[in-house]
Amino acid sequence: MIPLEGTWFANPAIQKAMWPALLETLQMVGISGLATLILGLPLGVWLFITRPGAMSANRTLNFVLSAIVVNITRSFPYAILMIALMPLTVVLVGTKIGPIAASVSLAIAAIPFFARLVETSLRDVHVGKLDAAHAMGSTKLQSITKVLIPESLPALVASFTTTVVTLIGYSAMAGLIGGGGLGRLAYNYGFQRYQTDVMIMTVVLLILLVQVIQWVGDAVSKAIDHR
Repeated sequence: MIPLEGTWFANPAIQKAMWPALLETLQMVGISGLATLILGLPLGVWLFITRPGAMSANRTLNFVLSAIVVNITRSFPYAILMIALMPLTVVLVGTKIGPIAASVSLAIAAIPFFARLVETSLRDVHVGKLDAAHAMGSTKLQSITKVLIPESLPALVASFTTTVVTLIGYSAMAGLIGGGGLGRLAYNYGFQRYQTDVMIMTVVLLILLVQVIQWVGDAVSKAIDHR
């Protein structure tokens, strides 16, 4: 058995590279998660309110948003999507490598995923509550902001938590194509240099990160659920 002192604690990859790699992963997930929330939430709301029979039913717009924007984007495997978006990434951030560049493709991959979850969450709101709001003279915007979103907030928090967990997995794949973070560390040291201790530490950190985010998301969802 190889002593831990000679591998885990003396390995420069763990001592010097692990912490910066973790910060890069958090940076990627943080930036892309924020962009996903800002853009994915309204997209999901539009998917819901433009569907047939909804308050702003528009079959053409709903088809464009659902079948073209959401479904086609979700059909791309993330690794292929990231490569395909490299020219756009260079235009937006000036480079195609690094955590900032990876955040672009991460956000584009996650936005339609989250939007679909948002749409599903909004469907759980009882239609009678929206009808009551309309009967009291609420505008469509007021019905969305004061009834639809508040009533579905616990489910929306759970959906966003699921999206962030998915982003963590995507960020590890981004590391294989120059995105940085724990994925790149695991590939460069754990795979290419056969340093099993680095690979194990990377996996452990990713598992812990997912567990923490899931616990926080579940706690917030439970705290705001007054049903």
